[in-house]
Amino acid sequence: MASTSCLPSLPHFSLPSFRKIPPVFFQPNCSFRSSSSSSFSLAKLNHRCNQLSLSASAQFLPNPLVSSISKHTHIQLPSFAAGLFSLEDAQILRHKCLELLGLSVRYGDDELARAVHCLIWKLEEDNYLSNSLITAYLNLGLLSDAYNVFAGISSPDVVSYNALISGFAKSGYEVQAIRLFMRMRERGIQPNEFTFVALLTACNRISELNLGFQVHCLVVKFGCVVNIFVANAVMGMYIKCGCLEDALHLFDEIPERDIASWNTIISGVGNGLLFERAFELFRGMQRIDGFKVDQFTLSSLLDSCTGCSARKSGREIHAQSLKVGLESNLSVNNALIGFYTKCGCAKDVQALFERMPTKDVISWTGMISAYMEFGKVNLAVEIFNKMPEKNPVSFNAVLAGLCLNDKGLEALSLFYKMVFGGIEMTEYTLTSAISACSLLEEKSISEQIHCFVVKFGIRSNAIMEAALLDMCTRCGRMKDAQVMLCQSQNYTNLSINWTSLLCGYARNAQPEQAIALFQWGQITEAIRIDEVVLTTVLGICGTLGFHDLGKQMHCHALKSGFLYDLRVGNAIIGTYSKCGNMKDAIQAFELSPAHDVVSWNCLIFGLLLQRQGDEALAVWSRMKREFIKPDSITLVLVISSYRHTKSNMLDNCRSLFFSMKRVYDIEPTSDHYASFVSVLGDWGSLEEAEEIVTKMPFEPKASVWRALLHSCRVHLDSTVGKRIAKCILAMQPQDPSTFILISNLYSASGRWHCSEIVREEMRSQGLRKHPARSWIIHQDKVHSFYTRDRSHPQSKDIYSGLELLIIECLKAGYEPDTSFVLHEVEEHQKKDFLYYHSAKLAVTYGLLKTKKPKPIRVTKNILLCGDCHTFFKYVSKVTRREICVRDTSGFHHFSDGNCSCKDQW
Repeated sequence: MASTSCLPSLPHFSLPSFRKIPPVFFQPNCSFRSSSSSSFSLAKLNHRCNQLSLSASAQFLPNPLVSSISKHTHIQLPSFAAGLFSLEDAQILRHKCLELLGLSVRYGDDELARAVHCLIWKLEEDNYLSNSLITAYLNLGLLSDAYNVFAGISSPDVVSYNALISGFAKSGYEVQAIRLFMRMRERGIQPNEFTFVALLTACNRISELNLGFQVHCLVVKFGCVVNIFVANAVMGMYIKCGCLEDALHLFDEIPERDIASWNTIISGVGNGLLFERAFELFRGMQRIDGFKVDQFTLSSLLDSCTGCSARKSGREIHAQSLKVGLESNLSVNNALIGFYTKCGCAKDVQALFERMPTKDVISWTGMISAYMEFGKVNLAVEIFNKMPEKNPVSFNAVLAGLCLNDKGLEALSLFYKMVFGGIEMTEYTLTSAISACSLLEEKSISEQIHCFVVKFGIRSNAIMEAALLDMCTRCGRMKDAQVMLCQSQNYTNLSINWTSLLCGYARNAQPEQAIALFQWGQITEAIRIDEVVLTTVLGICGTLGFHDLGKQMHCHALKSGFLYDLRVGNAIIGTYSKCGNMKDAIQAFELSPAHDVVSWNCLIFGLLLQRQGDEALAVWSRMKREFIKPDSITLVLVISSYRHTKSNMLDNCRSLFFSMKRVYDIEPTSDHYASFVSVLGDWGSLEEAEEIVTKMPFEPKASVWRALLHSCRVHLDSTVGKRIAKCILAMQPQDPSTFILISNLYSASGRWHCSEIVREEMRSQGLRKHPARSWIIHQDKVHSFYTRDRSHPQSKDIYSGLELLIIECLKAGYEPDTSFVLHEVEEHQKKDFLYYHSAKLAVTYGLLKTKKPKPIRVTKNILLCGDCHTFFKYVSKVTRREICVRDTSGFHHFSDGNCSCKDQW
């Protein structure tokens, strides 16, 4: 075997500073050698042997052995204390001590081991006995006692070192194991294969790759590389440290592999997400070496099947487990529970669990996770309550499952029980508690959990910090989240925290802060733009109408290969649609490698914003031809499309609405009724629309009545509008938008007195409409305006330019409509309010800052008022510029005195 060929270059190893040897590892007390001590110890040993003989019968400790030990300890005690015992007695004692040490380990009796320890100290120093004592203490979990024995050996041999190195490595004192090995080398003791296996265990546990490289070199140097146990240990070390290629190279060079070699490499490849390679190795194991699979092989393969959702392969492995007689093996059955949780159904997992002859805590916990995964929360809790033995992992499984099923309140209740019940807390526990707070979105509760985590002392943990920051964003604590990002000490975790805060701003309707944070992130090297960031930023661009930045994100997605991510592709379509660029939206849709129902919805929604009903229905027809199953949102959009068709297609709309349940198995909701009522109302069928609302199978929401009221405003039907208004006000008496809609209805129909009464009622209740805000993007910056706003740095130029525009428009025939002013002021003051609406200020700023032929793009947070709509038609005519305004109803394209909405919005 050419072992050196697979060795990488060896960097210098610097021993890390981990836990020091605890103070309990002291030198042995010399009082063990005193005669009085030996008399006491021998008496104690005799008493312990008699106890064992009387209490446990021959099944526990053979009576002849007890009698023999009792005979020697009593009869020879005086001579023994004086050091005059015979060689034959010493040999008998040595043999019986070894047997007693074996029994102490077998029955977990540390008192017996310590009593034998006292007797061994009176015999002549014997490394074999001392090494057996070290091994016994290690098997009993008495690490400090084992170290005491080792420290008392005058010339420890390789077996002594091997035992203690292995004990340290397996007990969490990996660095001490490494230091002991170094001391062993300094003393010139040559390591053997057992030394290397123990040392590699330590390297494996702390993922110390540099030292692992050097140990591999020593293995080759001392000729231990041909030992299969050492080769497997080296291979396991490389796998644990992430060097899968080195492990595979070494595996290929092992001359005689055993089943453990195959199991190690199959498990490592599966854990490295190379699932197909794991199956290839499995087939090679059977073809090349002809090994019979064992429980470890099948468990690893089932984990791989779970990881890649290989249903067929998993069922084949299950069949093979039955064929080789491992259907009752606990490890295999636990792996099968995990597989059927991911690739089966609840009945499969339940049937498997009920057939299992033996179950451990892993089996029960696996069933809890399975039921939670399938949404059967009550059954999962029932299983948890039936568990014969619970551990922290079981509690964590229930906690995480409740969060998975949006049971935040129940999860927090369980968490409180864990705290007061003294259940061990882990990072996993606290992360689930934080997730539960995020689900509840309760600020006060989140602050309490936050304080608990800080008090617990693991806030500096990168995972915990990211979870806390995300919780803050979901509970409306954006300032706290921002402070956490600024104070974070985990520089390597900066990108995750930055992404969480960015998503938080988007989620909390703070798009401008999100853009500012994104721009800051672009100049920070530690920030990585992944598919989550791309999707979020594209969504923000769509919200703001930030077309140029959206294009940049599209280019970045194309360059970085994220265009194949379905979510990113859908976000690109949605961004172009919301920015009014339907040409690029359609092109992005056509070039997308895959589509889902969201992709189609984005395209239909974009056409709907442009009021292109016929084109939207053409996309709907294409969906049906390609057998794409619509969802509830699709049907809302399609029904709404009939509002904007060139011809009356009410019959088609009725047919679709009334066949929703029968054809698509989608029950009509309030959103569907609101859309259908809008279509009926816009095409003049107000009576039918009102009848539809009154005959709804459930109580109509205010949105349905508001859709009907809007249609009354369009058709100037104040009689029906008044009746509908009473219904809305009864449902939402404090909603100012309802009062405004009623007032506009009366104004549009010429009933000024009624309009004024509605406004007076609104003022008397202290209601104010949602502040109108308009914004425009210029030089990658959002410029926002409010009515009569003078906060902009260039407000003087804006107001001067707007006054000139007003004069020119007045000359062209523009007449201000003061009915849209809700303030109780004089007529000339109403005009002042009207002239300086936010949209007018934003358009004026656009005219000042952009040149022909670039259109002026303005976005508004509410419906465009009638006066602004009229004003922009005149502006487009006198300036010969195209103006594009997006309000809550869609796009208004003003050009040469006309609007694309045809004055219907």
